Amino acid sequence: MHKYKIEGGIPIRGTVAASGNKNAALPCIAATLLTKDAVMLRNIPEIEDTNVMFHILQALGATVTKTSAHEWRIESAEISNSSIPPELSKKIRASILFAGPLVARTGKAVLPPPGGDVIGRRRVDTHFLALQELGVRIEIDGAFNFTTNKLVGADIFLDETSVTATENAVMTAVLAEGHTTITNAASEPHVQDLCRMLVSMGAKIEGIGSNILSIDGVRNLHGTEFAIGPDFMEIGSYIGLAAATRGSISITGVNARDMRPLRVAFGKLGIKWTITEGSEPNSDVLSVAVNQEMKVNPDLGGMIPKIDDSPWPGFPPDLTSIMTVVATQVDGTVLIFEKMFESRMFFVDKLISMGAKITLCDPHRAVVSGPSTLHGDNLVSPDVRAGMAMVIAALCAHGESMISNVYQIERGYENLVEKLKSLGAHIERIEIDD
Repeated sequence: MHKYKIEGGIPIRGTVAASGNKNAALPCIAATLLTKDAVMLRNIPEIEDTNVMFHILQALGATVTKTSAHEWRIESAEISNSSIPPELSKKIRASILFAGPLVARTGKAVLPPPGGDVIGRRRVDTHFLALQELGVRIEIDGAFNFTTNKLVGADIFLDETSVTATENAVMTAVLAEGHTTITNAASEPHVQDLCRMLVSMGAKIEGIGSNILSIDGVRNLHGTEFAIGPDFMEIGSYIGLAAATRGSISITGVNARDMRPLRVAFGKLGIKWTITEGSEPNSDVLSVAVNQEMKVNPDLGGMIPKIDDSPWPGFPPDLTSIMTVVATQVDGTVLIFEKMFESRMFFVDKLISMGAKITLCDPHRAVVSGPSTLHGDNLVSPDVRAGMAMVIAALCAHGESMISNVYQIERGYENLVEKLKSLGAHIERIEIDD
């Protein structure tokens, strides 16, 4: 086990490259099971979550080979096992993404309850309802048992705009007989990446990037080479870090279109950036200057503005924790409204202990007034994004902070300590006794 030792109060400065999108890599890894042919995936972030997904593939009988940095070759010519090992399933919520590909390829799947972040109730009903519409039978006896005799296309209306449920439904429907329409589908960049990868494998999908996906099933998919897009969650985290520490940063390998919802939210806190467009896809450069306004821009009539999350193209829920910390360093008052996960805001008690002026109204809403002078503290990371928010808080605080349970942070942020050190941050990764 490890913890971070951080000395704060030092503005970060420098250039960092965006990693591949974790939330795109995970379903794309699972989708390699849909073909017997080899699939080459590029720009895969080297983080705990992708490592677990590769281990699950191997446990199912796939051959997984790392060909170079961030590049992996997966071949699932034979699937020898349709049961996901419980010790791997409990490590990561994304293990549920294997349900669709396994049942589509083998007619069955056994999934122990998935693990992942502790951020309140995270229902899986939408997954089950969508798969049942496609002809999958589901039984629960401690594990989730999926079986089918035949997958048939269907007109599916998702009861919530769930990213992973959309991905599971798409991965099942591409090998179902006939036509499938998925309405109220999620449309995040990572969902788009999965759909584009499947199309490159021979799937027939229309409406990519919209909330209505139209799929004509095919008999077989073939191999492909596919590059994952940049992680706009990581990019947003580094933007927040630069602003909160009164520093500056340039981030390479950005897709400017993905940043539009973030630009609106950060703009409410007086934080802006410039984009230099690249000549190739995902090659833009985003730069945050040191002279940010860092002042809350009130709504019309002088009303307190609100930063709230919603399905894409709304502001992503994974960044509400980051915005909460950034708001502590901004002049003015803002309401952070996290509507999608019931326990994600509970980490603010640690920010309050560091000196932040935050009123937690209920499990979903926090009123933040700033700027506040934060001081170092002993912290525990509860999940990936709140953990990164704590890192940002520690880096803009006065004095020393210690953050434990950093495994949760490293599930989603590639080479975090090395990247932060390259930006001038005083951070050390220290091994501790179990």
